[in-house]
Amino acid sequence: MENYLAAFQSYLSDQKKVSQNTLESYLRDTEHFLLFLTEKGLAPEAVTEEDLENYAAELCRIGKSSATISRKFASIRCFYQCLTVLGLVSENPAKRIKLDRTEKKLPQILSSQEIDLLLSQPDTRGPKGCRDKAMLELLYATGIRVTELIELNIRDVNLRAGMLYCNNGRNRRTVPIYPTAVTAVSDYLVRARTQLTDDLGGQSPLFVNLSGNRMTRQGFWKIIKSYAEQAHIAKEITPHTLRHSFALHLLENGADLKDIQVMLGHLDISSTQVYLQLMDNHFKEVYNNCHPRAKF
Repeated sequence: MENYLAAFQSYLSDQKKVSQNTLESYLRDTEHFLLFLTEKGLAPEAVTEEDLENYAAELCRIGKSSATISRKFASIRCFYQCLTVLGLVSENPAKRIKLDRTEKKLPQILSSQEIDLLLSQPDTRGPKGCRDKAMLELLYATGIRVTELIELNIRDVNLRAGMLYCNNGRNRRTVPIYPTAVTAVSDYLVRARTQLTDDLGGQSPLFVNLSGNRMTRQGFWKIIKSYAEQAHIAKEITPHTLRHSFALHLLENGADLKDIQVMLGHLDISSTQVYLQLMDNHFKEVYNNCHPRAKF
């Protein structure tokens, strides 16, 4: 089965040009699926819709959520697209599989006050707090993905111009940085990063861990969770929370949806339109909490 995974990896990298995070997710899901086929004595080319339905039932039996099963089948559909391109199958057996649809949960948003509280948590007197402050400020300033944040190199930020250059593998975009974030990143580069590593080349990672290596997604996840707990923010925080808050706050303050789409790097405007629904929900919440007769 390793040959199938190698071929799929080449297809994702060379033809689909997906991000590293997406590639790893697709490969992980497909490897699990191929193990299932091996246990059943099935070759990928011989898989039928019934086999795929049995796989979905197995995932359900072992307690996988509907969202996880849907994600795994997105990977499987892409895997069979690859096999179709390679001429190993004549059609995609996963294309017609219907899964139970679950209502998509809207992302959690922090208020402006909660953002201020979160950003004030790092103790910038030491190199770790100085770095953490710069990461949090930059994430909220630009709305980039966490994966994009940790993949930034020193040359990708132009502090003099107040701009960030983000390349996610599919497109390169330029996003402005507000002055407070510029100051935080500048302070980190001058005062803190030099204490963590002496690697100062333009292609060197912008954010490094305490060992001097590039910051990882898991490392940042622990950092933001820790500061959220420290700030006593009760909302569920995810690595994308600051990105979602960035988008909604821009929309609430009059930004055009298409401009937000460009800054977020969404290829399809429909991905950005979810923030319109979020804004409607936010205004309803404000109305219900603040209108003197809304509670009767």
